Amino acid sequence: MPRPREFDEDRVVEAIRQEFWDKGYAATSVDDLMRVSGLGKGSLYGAFGDKRALFLRVLREYNDANVRTLQERSASASRGVDFVREFVRGPSCDSTGTSAQRGCLLANSTAELAMSMPDVAAEARRSYDATAAVLAEAIERAQREGDVDPGADAGPVAYAVLAAQLGVVALGRTGMGVDVLASVAESALGRLLPA
Repeated sequence: MPRPREFDEDRVVEAIRQEFWDKGYAATSVDDLMRVSGLGKGSLYGAFGDKRALFLRVLREYNDANVRTLQERSASASRGVDFVREFVRGPSCDSTGTSAQRGCLLANSTAELAMSMPDVAAEARRSYDATAAVLAEAIERAQREGDVDPGADAGPVAYAVLAAQLGVVALGRTGMGVDVLASVAESALGRLLPA
């Protein structure tokens, strides 16, 4: 009979996510994971598997939470176009620039690992497809509301919006100021979703 776990799994996973997010996969050692989780190596591996399995779990949970949040924000937006604009502007909305420099765990991980870890590339595609589906629904709503050209194909526009937002995220990682990021976001929106 296995013993019940004597730790808060959600707290441990959150601490590990923050470590991967701050350092990236390659720079995060098993010792780092043990330190932030408070677990020994045997307990850590026994509960979550190896470093790679743990990272993939953290990444999937992060992605699923982001998609749920986007769905909720889209549903509660007063207009579809407002949600889409907020999505692209998001990385430039922190006046300190701290979150812009930290970037997005998915975008950071994709840049670091997609070429060398096919399972990360597959997870990124899954998450980006789900995000684009939420954006496409919002764009279709914006078309019905008269805010977006009704002749535009919402699917490709959604991926273009996602690409624009990821570009703003990538620029933010370089330490570019939030005023520049905001200007880039507005320029992209002006071309993708002209007023």
